[in-house]
Amino acid sequence: MDYTKNEMMAIATGREFKDGELAILGVGLSMLAGYFAKKNHAPNMNPFTEGGVYGSTPVGGLPWGIEDNRISTNATSFTNGIDALCMLVASAKVDNAVIGCAQVDKYGNVNTTGIWEDGQQPWKVGKYTLPKTRLNGSGGANDIAIGAKKYMIMAQHEKRRFLERVDYISSPGYLDGGNAREKYCFPGGGPAAIITNLGILRPDPVTKEFILDAYFSFSSVEEIIENTGWDLKVSPDVKMVPEPTAEELANLRAVDETGSLRK
Repeated sequence: MDYTKNEMMAIATGREFKDGELAILGVGLSMLAGYFAKKNHAPNMNPFTEGGVYGSTPVGGLPWGIEDNRISTNATSFTNGIDALCMLVASAKVDNAVIGCAQVDKYGNVNTTGIWEDGQQPWKVGKYTLPKTRLNGSGGANDIAIGAKKYMIMAQHEKRRFLERVDYISSPGYLDGGNAREKYCFPGGGPAAIITNLGILRPDPVTKEFILDAYFSFSSVEEIIENTGWDLKVSPDVKMVPEPTAEELANLRAVDETGSLRK
């Protein structure tokens, strides 16, 4: 294997972006996936950050923040977080996006708020209590999860992250499944995929429970099931994701020219 698991995850995520889409990107692997797509097969994709930097491409490697000079030097325009999240995202004008997670459950609900002691999760005790470990919070991910037409979740595939139910919902997926999002009148369509360092999960069209759709050449159905904290269902059409082509790897590494995310 002449590529890393993170590179495979970024390429698999990048393949989900289409030419001409308006897409909001965070830092790290989500930004790598988005700008890989723009360089590789979606030259007319219109990326922007939650800080309001619009229409740029990274210069000198991937930035460390959403307004870093590497991402703002050649921007088409600058606005602010209110315009980015409250005008574009909340009005369902954004076609695609990527968010990360500390925990994700079988309905695509994401927790980035905190980790609680077993039995002390707010949904179990009926009120918000102090977590054992406080995390960074949702940032713009909650807005994206509610307002984007679709979005993807990127995560390292570990049983401690993939839970039957997250400790706390920072960014809603399909809540408790079915048409639950419609009850809350969310303008966005919900998560289209959970893409990990082992494979790809997609929601069942009716129940909205995430099932295994594809695995990578270096993983297996058995490994993915073993690293999932719920009884993961497997699609009858489960398949192996095509490995990166030489052109895809070259384009990916041209975006991540410092190799900061190649581990």
